[in-house]
Amino acid sequence: MSLISQNVRTKNEVIKSKREVEDDVENNDSLKVRKRKKEIEGEQLPVEQVKEMKKLESFLFGSLYSPVEFGKEDEEVELGKSVEKVSDLFFTDRSADSALSVYQKEDANLSEGSRGHDDERALQRKPVWVDDEEENATVNIAKVFRLRKLRKGENEDLISGSEYVSRLRAQHVKLNPGTEWARADSKMDRGSDDEWTDDENEVVVSRGFEDLDSVLKTNEDLVVKSGAKLLPGHLQYSRLVDANIQDPSNGPINSVQFHQNAQLFLAAGLDRKLRFFQIDGKRNTKIQSIFLEDCPIRKASFLPDGSQVIVSGRRKFFYSFDLVKARVDKIGPLVGREEKSLEDFEVSPDSQLIAFIGNEGYILLVSTKTKQLVGTLKMNGTIRSLAFAENGQQLLSGGGDGHVYHWDLRTRTCMHKGVDEACLSSTALCTSPSGTHFAAGSDSGIVNIYNREEFLGGKKKPIKAIENLTTRVDFMRFNHDSQILAVCSGMKKSSLKLIHIPSYTVFSNWPPSNRSLYYPRCIDFSPGGGFMAVGNASGKVLLYKLHHYQHA
Repeated sequence: MSLISQNVRTKNEVIKSKREVEDDVENNDSLKVRKRKKEIEGEQLPVEQVKEMKKLESFLFGSLYSPVEFGKEDEEVELGKSVEKVSDLFFTDRSADSALSVYQKEDANLSEGSRGHDDERALQRKPVWVDDEEENATVNIAKVFRLRKLRKGENEDLISGSEYVSRLRAQHVKLNPGTEWARADSKMDRGSDDEWTDDENEVVVSRGFEDLDSVLKTNEDLVVKSGAKLLPGHLQYSRLVDANIQDPSNGPINSVQFHQNAQLFLAAGLDRKLRFFQIDGKRNTKIQSIFLEDCPIRKASFLPDGSQVIVSGRRKFFYSFDLVKARVDKIGPLVGREEKSLEDFEVSPDSQLIAFIGNEGYILLVSTKTKQLVGTLKMNGTIRSLAFAENGQQLLSGGGDGHVYHWDLRTRTCMHKGVDEACLSSTALCTSPSGTHFAAGSDSGIVNIYNREEFLGGKKKPIKAIENLTTRVDFMRFNHDSQILAVCSGMKKSSLKLIHIPSYTVFSNWPPSNRSLYYPRCIDFSPGGGFMAVGNASGKVLLYKLHHYQHA
């Protein structure tokens, strides 16, 4: 037997080995299939958990958080149908104009006509119950005094019961107008002036709140009390500690004024001292005093920007006190002028000019930066009073001829000249901070209040003539919101009146009946309106708290 024949395997052995090989292959395939199945099951497990979570969310919250998506598998469609059934148990408040959900968009596309009919039926709802006796009943609206306002004609007296009900409803709507956002048809008018629409989100925002970021950029009060408007009749106030209690003046007080920060306060008079106080209504601490040896002070005033104080007297010169550098500068006499007194002046609201009263009807314009004369204005007769308007672009002047002049300071020309009614000689002028009104006082004690635009337009009659003072008007001042006008005369005791501007009436409980103001000479209100200071001839500065205003 050859070597080849010895190694040849028998037929049974060959078949057996083939079977073993096939079994091994099958075993390997089964292992791979099992591993693959395990991997598939592992991947399907989180997917099923996610589906279960979505199903649970849809069951709890409805379709609002899990809207139906079209084009998915049949199982997802069946899940959406079950969610629809569950979401019918809930309802969504769609009163606001927020973004439309999928269901709302579908309804809008499929049933616009039906929705229009529903809106018409909602707006034309019939009453649930009607009283038949209303048609038969009659009401005499002329006999009862409080029902006469329901008449449409003077001779109308008897009306039916249903007409009576409809007129009562109309009167109620007239007296109690509803808010726009609460009306059922308020969504129809998107182009009104009181609101604007965000096209992307369909959100309606009230006018005045377009820039919502501005709320976070200010420290102003977000909630304002309903009593924003001052009521006439009685003024609520209380007396506080005198503003200069720590250092009273030895002579009459001629000037009092609050700084723009509402705490710093100046008082000046004929004792040649300029005093500064910190006003808190309790202690009113003295900060500093400056003695001017050669100048009895007739007037002192802060610049509106709060950087300097201008002080003048019956002298050819005036003083400037720099609050930042704490330095006093003596300025004058003015070049080219021969005035012996610069005692009366006004400072422009933009802190650019100082207008001094000169001789023979001249107004001297001095720059606050260079302290040099930059221009002059000339009016007929003598000049006795000045007042700035339009943020320093215009100047009002009055004097011995009984006229009120309006000057344009940009062109240095007189733009208007009008007669102050019943005035022989003007002694005081004052403009409101809003610029709509100005008041003119005369030597007879009459104060005329004018609308400035109407006066410039040619109307000569004042809105109101205040005749409560019987002596010469020496000083006038509006408060910060132009609701109070204070007028005083230094020739009579307690001759100080507070006028309610919206009604043009005098407060009946001022001045105080149980306390004398002595001879008042000057007045000022704090920037927030909470304090009022009155300087008198006895050297005291009386301080009052006005309760209507919350801030000093």
